[in-house]
Amino acid sequence: MNAPLTPKKSPAASAAVLASIGLTAMVFAASSRAAAAETWAVFETAKDNGHALSDVSATAVAADASAAEIVCVPSQRYQRILGFGGALTESSAWVLAQLPDSRRAEVLRRYYAPGEGIGYTLARTHINSCDFSLGSWALDPVAGDTELEHFSLDPMRQWVLPLIHGAQSAAGPANFHLLASPWSPPSWMKTNGRMIFGGGLRPECRQAWADYFVRFIQDMDHQEHIPVWAITVQNEPQATQVWESCIFSAAEERDFVRDYLGPTLARAGMEGVHLCILDHIRDLVDEWTRTIYSDAKASRYVWGTALHWYVSDDFASTMRAHAAFPDKPTLFTEGCVDREVDSGKWVLGKWDHGERYAHSMINDFKNWVCGWIDWNIVLDQAGGPNHVGNFCDAPVIVDTETGAVRYQSMFYYIGQFSRFVRPGAERIESHGGPAGLESVAFANPDSGLAVVVLNKGESPVAFRLADGAESRMCAIPARAIQTYVRAP
Repeated sequence: MNAPLTPKKSPAASAAVLASIGLTAMVFAASSRAAAAETWAVFETAKDNGHALSDVSATAVAADASAAEIVCVPSQRYQRILGFGGALTESSAWVLAQLPDSRRAEVLRRYYAPGEGIGYTLARTHINSCDFSLGSWALDPVAGDTELEHFSLDPMRQWVLPLIHGAQSAAGPANFHLLASPWSPPSWMKTNGRMIFGGGLRPECRQAWADYFVRFIQDMDHQEHIPVWAITVQNEPQATQVWESCIFSAAEERDFVRDYLGPTLARAGMEGVHLCILDHIRDLVDEWTRTIYSDAKASRYVWGTALHWYVSDDFASTMRAHAAFPDKPTLFTEGCVDREVDSGKWVLGKWDHGERYAHSMINDFKNWVCGWIDWNIVLDQAGGPNHVGNFCDAPVIVDTETGAVRYQSMFYYIGQFSRFVRPGAERIESHGGPAGLESVAFANPDSGLAVVVLNKGESPVAFRLADGAESRMCAIPARAIQTYVRAP
């Protein structure tokens, strides 16, 4: 801003003018700082102060000239964000069904209801049973039924379908997108004759298995009015488990997609259903993407890559996949934390479980992941039910004996992203900040900004947040996560 022209004055008068200008500059700077503080809304979840997605916008922060700056560059944009969600498993459905209808609906609203919930728009469910089912079952268990004459959604009608309908109703049909994954084909299609303990898909059943996907999608839409937005070829294709599992190599998955599943979906007019490969750990991303996307015939049927977090933190794997195949998005489709036991008793409320989620989400998004789906939305007080005892933690725990509903740190840490980063947002360039903090930034579809900052340390940290137009003084408590939201 240029200073106005003034006539010449005496040295004393000039000193008075300079003093006045200095005073005006200080007032202007203070006003600018106040305006910057008012521009941003701040929401916080923290271990030691009771905050859980709490609005702390009015909290005063002392100036600190030495504070490092997190710099956001809204003009530099990367991947578009599809949204956030969780898995609607038979176990989650059974647990929620133990609650009165009003309490069950409340949990679903807190996840999926626009304005009231934390912004979920995505969901994942299982084709046939999975470990988080009450037992093993298939939608067509009749041996040799390659024409699928006995295929039926009936095994899903008692528990799973009412849960999916409830989530869809809470979100609104236009805001609800369902991904479906098989853990195993029916036992009669398997080389080991069992849905559990791995085994592979029998070559002579490949067309019947491709037809099974089409039938599932058709019946979900026509009978239940639940469109299937996306499917994965196979859950965890390199894991032989004591629960439902089926082994594919990258080459076998390529060939099945190229020669059977892709053409079958196309013939059924289902090109709009997003087909995802892998659905397994980061360590396999390089092999799966290179093997399948390098085959033009297979690649043409595939929308993108599905990702789980287990085993390693090779976050850069999805960056490498994007560099090699920039037209193939990566969607995170499963992550959970194992149940922790102390002196024979399960320990609830572990704060670091929420931090584990946020660490993964920040680093996944900074490496081109376009959406994030959690595992079970709800489990019981034992971390189940699970028909093979593979118990784990969940953001919401329901004590089925007392009816108590507990929202854990994971629920709020996910919500620090999902409530404020809306579908259609784009990740923007952000860098800098104090050592020990992790952060990521987004531009929402309305051109507002959302910046998520994570502090896993044991001490509060001061920093500045700059977006190119202004800079704000900030502070984050120990063991906390904050989201800074700037309106358009």
